[in-house]
Amino acid sequence: MADSFNADHVRVMRRFFLKRGAIGLAAWQLLPWSVLGADVSDAALDDAIRKLSYLTQQDAFGTVERGTPLPYTHPEEKLRAVGMTRDTWKLDVVSDPAAPAKLGAPLSKEAGTALDWNGLMGLAERHAVRFLKVMTCNNGGSPLGVGLWEGVPLRTIVWMTKPDSDLRRVFYYGYHNDDPKQLFQSSLPIGRVLEDPPGHHPVIVCYKLNGEFLTGKRGGPVRMVVPECYGFKSIKWLQRVVLTNAPYANDTYANGNNDVDSWMKTFARFVSTPAKVASGQPIPITGMAQVGISGLQKVQYWLTRADAALPADDPNFTQADWKDAKLLASPKNWGGGLPDGPFQKDVLGFDAQTQQPTTWPMRYALAHWAAMLTDVAPGSYHLRCRTIDVNGAAQPMPRPFAKSGRNFIQKVDLTVE
Repeated sequence: MADSFNADHVRVMRRFFLKRGAIGLAAWQLLPWSVLGADVSDAALDDAIRKLSYLTQQDAFGTVERGTPLPYTHPEEKLRAVGMTRDTWKLDVVSDPAAPAKLGAPLSKEAGTALDWNGLMGLAERHAVRFLKVMTCNNGGSPLGVGLWEGVPLRTIVWMTKPDSDLRRVFYYGYHNDDPKQLFQSSLPIGRVLEDPPGHHPVIVCYKLNGEFLTGKRGGPVRMVVPECYGFKSIKWLQRVVLTNAPYANDTYANGNNDVDSWMKTFARFVSTPAKVASGQPIPITGMAQVGISGLQKVQYWLTRADAALPADDPNFTQADWKDAKLLASPKNWGGGLPDGPFQKDVLGFDAQTQQPTTWPMRYALAHWAAMLTDVAPGSYHLRCRTIDVNGAAQPMPRPFAKSGRNFIQKVDLTVE
């Protein structure tokens, strides 16, 4: 999990508990306040709250990178030569020679018809969309960051090629040093590109994060963003889209024994839990929840003695004595470099008048949660957390397999002395 998210989470939780009068300074010292510095005065607290950021700054995102050397680290001259700057970027949108789709007007660098940066910005004036999305790896248990992404729906560009028939799937590729061994690619069914299922956001050709143009490290000048999917579907350094009649996926991640068509899962993780607590001391626990395609109804926690026998034939602890945690409301200030207060432009999933989310927690975003344990007898304990999604499925169900994304039930140790 990105360090900035941890720090901001701690700031949120500090405010949450103090406003409720639920905890004193002694209990706060159980949490990792080193992320805020040693000063825990009221002035420092007020300053931390003012600086709270829900969105992750571009340079603070966790990063999963591919390429040797990393494509954005090339010298400026090389970046310009390979189309990795805004003024030199161009996008091919062409038919697959191995399984041709019938196109009336392909966008081709070779033919001089490729989409360039000015053309993309022209489309953005009429078609740009913006939405929140957490970027996360399907094999990772923590988010890389959450941002406000902006781009043009991929379907808008696909329609520019005047597709006629024999189109079943979209393959797309990022720049990776012109080396076939480093090629990174992904794909989507054409149906998902052309039509958004109810409540979904469009797949976008993305050029901004938190209101700023993408840096090279974040996949700029242009990347793909697929809102409901893990990061490997959101290819960085986008340069080529191939429209194909092939019925199969061609994703690089298939080589890693992954489910390449998996949607993001809903799951909870701890962020702050004390390792040791004095008897009689209230115990604050905090965490985050990633909200996947099935939404989020609640977060729960379960405290059990370390030497207690676990339920038989119940590997997911469905019969355990789970307790509900508190889900925090949506933030008033979103951070990430944006002005304080509501968003200044329309954002998908937000009310046009109030510029606040129409539902919270939002799918494909994050939520903070907290709980307070009291009257815990001395002893050694295990503490677990889980989510219940909108359909009533308890983590790790309905998809407990790691191939489609990790969402195992996390366990931490706690000692009360």
